[in-house]
Amino acid sequence: MKAGTIALSDGHELPTMAFGTGSTMKFTNVTEYVKQAIDCGFCHIDTASIYQTEKYIGIVIRESGLPRSSLYITTKYSGGVVREHAQESLEQLGLSYVDLYLVHKPSTMGDFESSWREFEGLKKDELVKSIGVSNFTIEDLKTLLRTAKEKPVVNQIKLHPYNYAAMQELLSYCAQHRVVIEAYGCLTSLTKNPGGPVDAVVDAVAKRRGATASQILFAWVKSKGAAIVTTSRSEERLREYLATENLLPLTPEEIVSIDEAGAKGPL
Repeated sequence: MKAGTIALSDGHELPTMAFGTGSTMKFTNVTEYVKQAIDCGFCHIDTASIYQTEKYIGIVIRESGLPRSSLYITTKYSGGVVREHAQESLEQLGLSYVDLYLVHKPSTMGDFESSWREFEGLKKDELVKSIGVSNFTIEDLKTLLRTAKEKPVVNQIKLHPYNYAAMQELLSYCAQHRVVIEAYGCLTSLTKNPGGPVDAVVDAVAKRRGATASQILFAWVKSKGAAIVTTSRSEERLREYLATENLLPLTPEEIVSIDEAGAKGPL
């Protein structure tokens, strides 16, 4: 099974679930796990130069024999001369272009205006299909949008029930400017803060729907209009995550119940 897509403001489509090679995958040979993710049905692979996983993803792409158009590759700029940095990533990946190129975090940009001009240049020269940002606040976005000729199409941020209240204003601002949220850390209530008030609510929804807690949390993220970046070394987990696509959307009552539990904060 493959995930669906979300329309971006530049006319391209973003797969709604990506296999991430950050987190515990950073600085390791991820060849086996990226291959497994593609075999399970992931077509979107997320990396960054700072993760040091690009070369392994390149190996999998080359050995897969898949047409370039069947894979969606995201990587991120982590500082230095923008074009040189992007070309180094392309060499590591063995690609002539990436589908989405993100600023990894605001502090890597230096001067926003000149750095973003370089991003726009990469898009114009078709080295990247879409350009976006990661870990940007409203103030960061406002600074960028003052001079940007092309808006970022994505803002990749941490999003889960326990930080949703703090992120609501940012989500609204991004929606207003047609910047799609791509969420990571979606399972934080399970993996980092087990036993908190979200668990009982999510478990009840999962039981009612014959789903898993992870699937309900991903469905909740999707209800916010966001795409998802996730990861696992387990084939069973990856198939479980992709099967979220089979779930009917959460009801307004279910969404509110998770929102309210999240607002109570973790233990």
